[in-house]
Amino acid sequence: MQQRTYRFATLTGLCLLAAPAITIAKPSMDEMWALIQKQQAQIAELQSRLETTDSKVAETDAKVEATSEAVEERSALASNFDKFHFGSYGEMHYNNTDEKTQLDLHRFVLEFGYDFTDDIRFYSELEVEHAFIEDGGGTPGEVELEQAYVEFDLNDYATARGGLFLLPVGILNQTHEPTTFFGVERNNVETNIIPTTWWEGGAALLGDFGEGFHYEAALTTGLNVPTTGSNAFLPRKGRQKGGKADATDPAITTQLAWRGYPGLELAGSLQYQTDITQGDEGVSAVLGEAHAQYRTGPFGVKALYSQWWLNGSQADDIGRDKQYGWYVEPAYYLLNDKVGLFARYASWDNNAGDSDNTEKNQITAGVNWWPIEEVVLKADYQKQGGAANNDGFNLGIGYAVSF
Repeated sequence: MQQRTYRFATLTGLCLLAAPAITIAKPSMDEMWALIQKQQAQIAELQSRLETTDSKVAETDAKVEATSEAVEERSALASNFDKFHFGSYGEMHYNNTDEKTQLDLHRFVLEFGYDFTDDIRFYSELEVEHAFIEDGGGTPGEVELEQAYVEFDLNDYATARGGLFLLPVGILNQTHEPTTFFGVERNNVETNIIPTTWWEGGAALLGDFGEGFHYEAALTTGLNVPTTGSNAFLPRKGRQKGGKADATDPAITTQLAWRGYPGLELAGSLQYQTDITQGDEGVSAVLGEAHAQYRTGPFGVKALYSQWWLNGSQADDIGRDKQYGWYVEPAYYLLNDKVGLFARYASWDNNAGDSDNTEKNQITAGVNWWPIEEVVLKADYQKQGGAANNDGFNLGIGYAVSF
């Protein structure tokens, strides 16, 4: 054992003594050149990869920028689209009365509006009545531009309006979508005395002030009523509707409304025109109207009174120097306002200046059903009295939507 240990130590010592004598051979010039070329090739490859990476980064940046621009364009387009406003309403009626038994697509209306700025906007309504028209006449239909006006907000209390618009008179004239009122047909007072729907061309100023007060004042084309025949001096037959309207004698219309108590509206309107024949007969006219609407819980009620005073011998001779009408309409809502029961008593007289009793009246009772807020189905029964005789029932369906 000791001998083996001695031999191992001797061998280790000889190796240590011989180590300084071992030298590493230096590479030749050819080997150095080959090594440099290899390194240059590696550097070139890395540079190529870096350039490729830079190109891909630049391409990615371009795509990101293009995407950003596309997003901005779409955002701008969406913002502009938000400035457009669209809507529509319409109604179909079935009448089974002493006067008629018929089905009629009474009206179809398209609404279009655009906000130029936060303070300037445009609004319009295009209406087709009774489904269709034909060249040469003979059909009941007509196409009408019911509204087309521009509004300018002047300040917090005043907005200016110019163009073709609905006059601020009564309850139905400015709000007459079928989902907003009871009964298949519009009531006779706001049809024969206030000639709803009544629009004219001109300018108006409107706004809110105080605690719940709203005002409107308009200078527009006036009525141009016929002076002979069965329709003489009837307000409904004098609407000019903005189509090449005779502007010889304009009309001034004002309204003041108070809505300062929840569910309540009290309002009155006044119109004056120095000649509703546009210079033919010199018949001045004044229209006065007052109404109230109130809703509390399931109970609601509407009431309205309106009267014309005409100053002219021709109107006086046929008893149309005075024309008036009024109605009261209580209602009860149930099933979370999806069903409304109503009754209405209306009285009107377009010949109230006559010594004979020419007053007409009508009792109407019925139901509205709103399966959804935008759609209504209606049914009612009417019974007329006085100088009228037109009993029967009516069915209707209507809708109103805006977006």
